[in-house]
Amino acid sequence: MATDSDRFNLALARFDEANAADPNTEIVDGQAQPKELLYARRMSAMLERYAPHASEAVRLAARCQHIRRWEIPRAAYPMTRQGYKEWRTRLMRFHADLAGAILREVGYDEAMVARVQSLVRKEGLKVNPETQLLEDVIALVFLESYLGDFVARHGDYDEAKFIDILRKTWQKMSAQGRAAALRLITLPPELAAVVRKAVGGV
Repeated sequence: MATDSDRFNLALARFDEANAADPNTEIVDGQAQPKELLYARRMSAMLERYAPHASEAVRLAARCQHIRRWEIPRAAYPMTRQGYKEWRTRLMRFHADLAGAILREVGYDEAMVARVQSLVRKEGLKVNPETQLLEDVIALVFLESYLGDFVARHGDYDEAKFIDILRKTWQKMSAQGRAAALRLITLPPELAAVVRKAVGGV
């Protein structure tokens, strides 16, 4: 029977195997990497930096939060606010179901499966400390690794629009997460000023 550490490592390997099939890639250090595999590993790395003593459930949820995300593209839903909400809801159910199936296959009990699925679905945000921790890590990864690309893809947005988006992100974070955003991570140099401007009014 697998030990706890073997089971945990096997779960991560299975999550990574699922995400390695992503046909979308990102160039890092001259090498093309599957986007969702890269995202999952960035989540784990950020969690280790931000909360190295996080529970096993949070560590699992961080690694599978976007598992096989490309299978449900945004374009499959109307490009409206309601369409976006429906897409996000469908994604969270999809990620939770797929992660749960993998966790059961590697030997986790139903209590742990339910705990991880609840985190992936972001249940209890602002109430459940583990859900809030995962939300903090999501925001920190976005700010450090994806904000620059987000800005580049939305050239039609003015500074006021970006500030509004950043403030909404900031409001989802805990006080500890906000402190980490200003001290722990490396903000894109060209965007650091607008980030500080945005959070200064919160």
